[in-house]
Amino acid sequence: MSKSSDWWTAPTESESGQLIMVTGRRDVEKFRSNPRFNIRVEITWKYEGEGSGMPDYNTSSLMEQVQEALEKEFEKDPVAVLTGIYTGDNERNWVFYTLSTHIFGRKLNDALASFELLPITIYCENDPEWNEYQEMKEHSEIDAGD
Repeated sequence: MSKSSDWWTAPTESESGQLIMVTGRRDVEKFRSNPRFNIRVEITWKYEGEGSGMPDYNTSSLMEQVQEALEKEFEKDPVAVLTGIYTGDNERNWVFYTLSTHIFGRKLNDALASFELLPITIYCENDPEWNEYQEMKEHSEIDAGD
């Protein structure tokens, strides 16, 4: 999760009609072409949002701190790549692709050890074709630059 990564952001809409900001990563080919990175992990943080469904300032600031901790941890040992971030409709979702749920879980715990208990849930699924990533790009990327 290098800071020099190439990212894009685009608005989309939830099923309930609320704004969701989608941030996706472009420079994933070295991970996507590696068949070992075939497990998608989604970390979801539900929050009490403002009327727009976006997080308030304090929640947003804490989410950014968490994201920085995740980036730092996975830069040290790139066993996972963050490919997408969805924020809106009273939740934030971070989407990763990893080669091991066991190692990912250990790294996640290390990254979050300094935080109070966070209201997150984790979902894992085999996704060797990177279907979620492809769908995200097709439905919300404004200018792929590819």
